[in-house]
Amino acid sequence: MMYILIAVLVAGIISVLIAANTTKQIYLENSITIQAPLDRVFNQVRYLEKFPEWSPFLEIDPNQKITVTGTDGTIGAQYHWVGNQGKDVGYQELIVIEEQAKLVFKCTIEKPYTAAPQFTYLFVPVGNTTKVIQQFELKSGTMNAIFMWLFGTKKQMQQLNARGLQLLKKTLE
Repeated sequence: MMYILIAVLVAGIISVLIAANTTKQIYLENSITIQAPLDRVFNQVRYLEKFPEWSPFLEIDPNQKITVTGTDGTIGAQYHWVGNQGKDVGYQELIVIEEQAKLVFKCTIEKPYTAAPQFTYLFVPVGNTTKVIQQFELKSGTMNAIFMWLFGTKKQMQQLNARGLQLLKKTLE
């Protein structure tokens, strides 16, 4: 009987590790077409002081404390947040600018867990509209992957990122 319990426990642990392995690397891509010129859309994303206008995180936690450091809209500018009564802490930094084409932000999440996702925004003019493609990438260790799998983090991030693009569209149209 003891061997059966141990075998079931080991099989359960292996199953969780295999399932969690699917969240060790998360790649999500969302896109939206906005009825606004390329330069206006690009600058709405580029300038971190404008992020509160379309942040899905502020929609969830409107009491977040935010600050922008560095020269906004340039490489090295950072958007810092403290939310959920100090339980959510981190910042995102603008690390790549390809004028009117691409922006890359590296995030550093310090609380409630540590993570370093990256957001890439691609901008494609389509007539009088602008298509925005958002790419989200996150690599994590096994323990974080287990918790992300257990709590459905991938699905939550997909919904949250899509909501952010909807808010961006709403802000600009």
